[in-house]
Amino acid sequence: MIAHLSGTLLATSPGHAVIDCHGVGYDVTVSMNTFTQLPPTGQEVSLFIFTHVREDQIALFGFQRLEEKALFEKLLSVSGIGPKLAVNILGGMNTLDLVATIRGGDATKLTRMPGVGKKTAERMVLELKDKLVDFGIAPAAPRPRHLLEEDVLSALINLGYQQAAAEKAIEQLGPANGRTFEQLFRAALALFSR
Repeated sequence: MIAHLSGTLLATSPGHAVIDCHGVGYDVTVSMNTFTQLPPTGQEVSLFIFTHVREDQIALFGFQRLEEKALFEKLLSVSGIGPKLAVNILGGMNTLDLVATIRGGDATKLTRMPGVGKKTAERMVLELKDKLVDFGIAPAAPRPRHLLEEDVLSALINLGYQQAAAEKAIEQLGPANGRTFEQLFRAALALFSR
């Protein structure tokens, strides 16, 4: 089983990386969090690897941090979640926020991620809530969002922005405090255009 790869980054595309290790190129599926942390092609890269073996293929899943790999493995333990969905889930939210959301029992927030329906979200909370204690994160107690902030978040996600990035932008804007939807939306878009 391959548990770690170090080598030269030959090519990347969203969700994938090809790593040359002594003349052998490994095609590795990576989460969007890991993808955004990859160095430019031609430079050295080191990833923790989860090897998924099926009858018809061997697939490698790579992670920049060991904590992300551990959370990926926990997600795989949930019935109905396979490796591709687990990688998508990790790409929809950073590791700390995902753990806090699951431990906080917020299934609604989990359904905002691509491929995660209500039943899958509820299973994630039910099956993982008590298994994530070793990640050392207290359950989430986020600032309650104003209805307008939720609408802006939804609009940003519908435009194609990653949920984690959209939520971060909403947090940076602070409370709605009398601003209109249009004002909040324009301010959020301005944060992305910086």
